[in-house]
Amino acid sequence: MSASAAASAAVNLPGHRPAPPPASATQPGARTGPDSDPSAAPKLKGSAQLNRWSRARAIRSGRKLDRPVRKSPAPERPGPQAALLDGLLSGTSGDAEGSAGSDGDDDAEMTATATATAGKQIYMVSDGTGWTAEHSVNAALGQFEFCLVDRGCSVNTHLFSGIDDVEKLLEIVRQAAREGAILVYTLADPEMAESARQACKLWGVPSTDVLGPITEAVATHLGVSPSGLPRGAPGRSFPLTDEYFKRIEAIEFTIKQDDGALPQNLHKADIVLAGVSRTGKTPLSIYLAQKGYKVANVPIVMGVELPKTLFEVDPEKVFGLTINPVVLQTIRKARAKSMGFSEESRSNYSEMDHVREELDFAGKIFSQNPVWPVIEVTGKAIEETAAVVLRLYHDRKQRCSMPRISKRY
Repeated sequence: MSASAAASAAVNLPGHRPAPPPASATQPGARTGPDSDPSAAPKLKGSAQLNRWSRARAIRSGRKLDRPVRKSPAPERPGPQAALLDGLLSGTSGDAEGSAGSDGDDDAEMTATATATAGKQIYMVSDGTGWTAEHSVNAALGQFEFCLVDRGCSVNTHLFSGIDDVEKLLEIVRQAAREGAILVYTLADPEMAESARQACKLWGVPSTDVLGPITEAVATHLGVSPSGLPRGAPGRSFPLTDEYFKRIEAIEFTIKQDDGALPQNLHKADIVLAGVSRTGKTPLSIYLAQKGYKVANVPIVMGVELPKTLFEVDPEKVFGLTINPVVLQTIRKARAKSMGFSEESRSNYSEMDHVREELDFAGKIFSQNPVWPVIEVTGKAIEETAAVVLRLYHDRKQRCSMPRISKRY
């Protein structure tokens, strides 16, 4: 039985009252055999995944694990608010009770899996791809970098996408209750969203509906009811629009223009990025291309003449990138080592004096072209730098009094 199969089997049907854990896990004085000595349990090291596998094997073999068992108090069952859940639970209770004996080991195994996983758990549930839920949670976690970096509050996130069945949803909520997790969901179907809300209330799981309040606000603003269908649902069709083909064309163009290739085509680009090596020009270009912008990037290297077309194109679409020299040196050292550069080449490429000279050289070029905005990329994610570039790009293009990125649907 694989670890993934064990984890899947551990999630019981809604309405199944979990079998009591074995006496060895709940009664300190109980003994089940020669292997019940706590000292016989192996000391787990390594990743959390290996720990989970090891504990699952220990449970199946009948060996006692010296671990605490969390008992969640049974929350009160609301009356009319849990009508939908009551119907589902009553419909599956017979099967669940009939299989209680066979699922007892699975319950204990799932409990072992939950307790072996360190840190707080965040469950993300979506009836689509889960992109919105995942990015919303990541944005929120960004406010706690000081804690996460210092390992003061470890967090594990779990994404469940394509959940379009209520029974699957209830299984996930019940698992979240066992692990003491918080549940964040983006469910376009109002009935699914309501089921999630009621199930979380029923089992005492803290929850947040990311999509519902925004959808309701937009529906009120437009005066139109939402479809309630997730992206990719059979009832929704997404024809190949001009915007789709524009994105494909932009990606193909950007790949061909990478690292200063085909400088004669710079005038065809929507955005031109210039900067020294390892300032993130290529990943930033690809990210912007996926949004439909044709991007060219030109490396600035001492001793190499820049293409004349760089100074002939519209200067308002050229953006300079710069970075802290210490950070750049660290990145270059890692890059040189991974590329297998010789010691001589490595020292020249990542030596601090050389790094400062290149940044000063690029700074002089930027100062000679004051229309080019210079963006500091130190410590910025690709998405953050892209947001700055696009804000400036649209501000210049539309001549707005307030910087914005406008799009028509």
